[in-house]
Amino acid sequence: MVFSSLYFLLSFLPVFLLFYYLSPVKWKNATALLASLYFYAWGAPSFIFIIFTSLIIDYYMVRLAALSEGKKRKRLLALTIVLDVGILAVGKYLNFGVDNLNVVAALFGSEGIRMARIALPIGISFITFQKISYVLDCYHGRTRPLDNLFDYALYILLFPQLIAGPIVRFNEVALQLPAENRPLSHDVLMEGLLRFLIGLSKKVLLANALGEVVDAAFELPAGELGMLSSWVVIVAYAFQIYFDFSGYSDMAIGLALMMGFRFPENFNFPYISQSITEFWRRWHITLSRWMRDYLYIPLGGNRVSTARLYFNLSTVFLLSGLWHGAAWNFVIWGGYHGLFLILDRLFLRGWLQRIGKAPAMVLTFVIVLIGWVFFRSPSLAYSMAYLGQLFSFQGGEMAVFASHRFWFTFGLGALFSFMGVFQVVESRASRWYENTTPLRQLALKLACSLALGWLCLAEIYASGFNPFIYFKF
Repeated sequence: MVFSSLYFLLSFLPVFLLFYYLSPVKWKNATALLASLYFYAWGAPSFIFIIFTSLIIDYYMVRLAALSEGKKRKRLLALTIVLDVGILAVGKYLNFGVDNLNVVAALFGSEGIRMARIALPIGISFITFQKISYVLDCYHGRTRPLDNLFDYALYILLFPQLIAGPIVRFNEVALQLPAENRPLSHDVLMEGLLRFLIGLSKKVLLANALGEVVDAAFELPAGELGMLSSWVVIVAYAFQIYFDFSGYSDMAIGLALMMGFRFPENFNFPYISQSITEFWRRWHITLSRWMRDYLYIPLGGNRVSTARLYFNLSTVFLLSGLWHGAAWNFVIWGGYHGLFLILDRLFLRGWLQRIGKAPAMVLTFVIVLIGWVFFRSPSLAYSMAYLGQLFSFQGGEMAVFASHRFWFTFGLGALFSFMGVFQVVESRASRWYENTTPLRQLALKLACSLALGWLCLAEIYASGFNPFIYFKF
């Protein structure tokens, strides 16, 4: 089920909120869990049994580990993580592995392996990271194991973040799981609703409009667009993926807030970054922190030799690329970002600081754009041809950009992507809002909510184009 679908907006969400707010405190978690199970089963009914079974095993393995000591405790930890990663590996990477083995086999004249394609469980990457977060937080004593299986199920399956994040670590919501710790009010409901509608607007009014043109461009044979058109398309894709994913994160944060949960932020104007290091502090923040705390630091972090540090960075970002998708494009995208993080430490960040903020921001954005070519291209060969066109100094097809709507949306995308630079305007607007009366604040929230809601519903009715990029991860 997609947040921007009419069924979710006009049926599932209002019915759920009605039952959730009318339920007694002791039944709110049960209401949320049942709604989450229905939400997941709507799109993948067969996978819910796999996810729930592994969830039950995790829960009892962690409780057993908490009662154990020494090597037995470590073995239980290892077994639990192997189980979780194993489900991810089979569901997401087995097809990729077999395909690559078959390529190698063909080089030696062998027939290769024949097997049925395994369907990818929806949201498996995000679910796995949250499960590992719980296991490791309990093992290292950052929190104690839950006493209630259904509270753990709610943490893993809570529908706002179930499909595409943010990645909510257990210690960030452990104290919020008891329903009595999540007081509800009309202020909380309005704040959550407005945040949800802002995210929906990013997705429906910006990302979808840009995505139609980007998809049409990438369906053309590699090299047909020409240099200028290729740059326009990849910039449009940069805006599309930002508003698609940050919009989903805003919707998830808003939905959770309407239920009383406070989720961590996931984006902070990443395209105003002045280095790749800064970019990863602003882009998919919850993934960056997860990789840092559960992978990079256990590998030694910064407390190792220079050579080992660079190895750790490369490993983390190669795995980050593979986490995004089972294809060499994603692996190269991850390695590309890892390389620039190493270059940042060697000399690049210092040089960018010396040339000034605006040039550093532009150059960092160009580096990110080149990376997006690998991320978006349907194949590695296509991405290499596309990169060639970016620097070809050749003309090409421009008809794909004939729409005034595209250029208007493109301009809005640029404005909202880079508006973080204008902090003075933002701070003045915040001060003005805080100094108004509560009644005016409520009226402003209602007016914005009604306007955004009406615009989004009108666009959804008018357009059938409504994918979410990160759903496939």
